Amino acid sequence: MTPPSCPHCGAPARPRFTAVDRNRRLSDERFPYWECPRCGVVFLSPVPDDIGRFYPPDYYALPATRDALVTASRPHDAYKVHLVDGLAAGRRLVEVGPGIGGFAALAQDAGYDVSVIEMDARACAFLEREVGVTAHHTEDAAGALRREGPFDVVAMWHVIEHLPDPFGALAAVADALAPGGVALIAAPNPEALQLRLFGARWTHLDAPRHLFLIPIDTLAAAARDAGLEVAAVTTADAGTLGWNRFGWSETLAHSVRNRYPAHALRLLGRIPAALADPIERRGRRGATYTVALRRPTAPQYPQRP
Repeated sequence: MTPPSCPHCGAPARPRFTAVDRNRRLSDERFPYWECPRCGVVFLSPVPDDIGRFYPPDYYALPATRDALVTASRPHDAYKVHLVDGLAAGRRLVEVGPGIGGFAALAQDAGYDVSVIEMDARACAFLEREVGVTAHHTEDAAGALRREGPFDVVAMWHVIEHLPDPFGALAAVADALAPGGVALIAAPNPEALQLRLFGARWTHLDAPRHLFLIPIDTLAAAARDAGLEVAAVTTADAGTLGWNRFGWSETLAHSVRNRYPAHALRLLGRIPAALADPIERRGRRGATYTVALRRPTAPQYPQRP
C-alpha cells in the first residue's frame, strides 16, 4: 500500500500497525494505522466509506429517566464540571458529542445554559425529552459550532478522535468561543504507556471508530495557530486515572472472544493497573489527556524585538 500523506501536516506517513475491531467485533476487517514522523499524528487510512455501520443503533445504552442518568453519571462525570467551574468565565456551554448526556445533565444542574451537538438521533431525542437541553442533530459539528456560537465553554470529551477533520473542528471551536471562553478537549494519548505496550490491541485505539490519535503538543500548536491559548494540560486528571484502569482491564478482556475467560481477564487487569499507576501518573504516560484552551479577551499581536 502506498503510504498516505499526513492529513494534518502533509508529510509522508509510515505504517504504525494494523488493527481489528476488538471492542465490538462488528467486523473481521483489518484497519491500517499510520504515523506521521513530523507531527506525530496517528491516523486511520483509508477510512471505511461506510464508517457509520460501526456505530450501530444500540451504540448508546439510554437510561430510563434523567434521574437515572444523573445517578449513573455523577461518579464518572462530576470532575468535569469541577474542571469547567475552575476555568469558565460565563455560563453558556455547548458539548460536542455528549452521548447519553451525563455531563450535560450535571452541567445543567450546576447552573450552565447547556446545549449539545450530536450525530445520534436516538441520543438527541433522549437529551431533549428527558434531559431538557437543546440538541442539534448533525454530523457537521464544525458548522453547528459556528452557527450556534458564541459560547463561554465548548466541551469535547473523547470526541475529536472520531472526527474526520479534527483540526478543522478545532478551528471551528476557536471561532465559536466568546472572548475569554474556554474549550476542554479530552482524547486518547498516543504517548500512553499502554499504547507502547499493547499497540494495535489497545482498547483505547477502538479501531475503526477512532480515526486519529493526536499528540498533546501537536494539538496545542494547532490551537495556537487558531488563536487560542493553552490554559492547562493534564494526563493525571480523574478521568484519565479511570481510563487507565479501564485500559488495562478491557485490553486484556478483549484479547479473547469467550465471555467467561474475558471476565476473568477483566478482573485480572486490576493487578497491572495498580502496579502501573505510579508510572502512568508521570511524564504524559496516562491513557488519555485533557487540554484546556482559552480564547484571549483581546487580540494577540507579535511582540516587537
